[in-house]
Amino acid sequence: MRNSSNWYDSSSWNQSPKHIVSAAATVLNEAGDILLVKAPDRGWEIPGGQVEQGESMSLALAREVREETGINVEILRFCGIFQTVSRSICNLLFLARPIGGRLATSPESIEVGWYKLPEALDKITYFNFRERVELSLDQKSDPFIVEYDDS
Repeated sequence: MRNSSNWYDSSSWNQSPKHIVSAAATVLNEAGDILLVKAPDRGWEIPGGQVEQGESMSLALAREVREETGINVEILRFCGIFQTVSRSICNLLFLARPIGGRLATSPESIEVGWYKLPEALDKITYFNFRERVELSLDQKSDPFIVEYDDS
């Protein structure tokens, strides 16, 4: 067990346990359309990705959305967490709105676009990614935590 007086010491960062923290956003434009990306391996999903060491959650989210879609966003609220317990992954989910930029693809997103809610939900077929969007849009469920094991 680490000494509680030096838990913040960066020399201990290379010790276990290791977790992956990621952030993703359900981005809604003024028309209520949802921003989706088509990942080469998972199909359609909301934009997001891993938080880099030393990076704030909000900056990581803005960076990931911009890198994958070309769109700059403003976070409106924190919605909840999906935790893949077996793989030590915590995905924090947010609701955001576009504040600039232009749609653009990247190596992580072979297609990007704005879609009406029913069409967007139909497009998202990978594992529990549709549930992430549905819960993020349901403000009554905020904040939520969904823990699961994908092994």
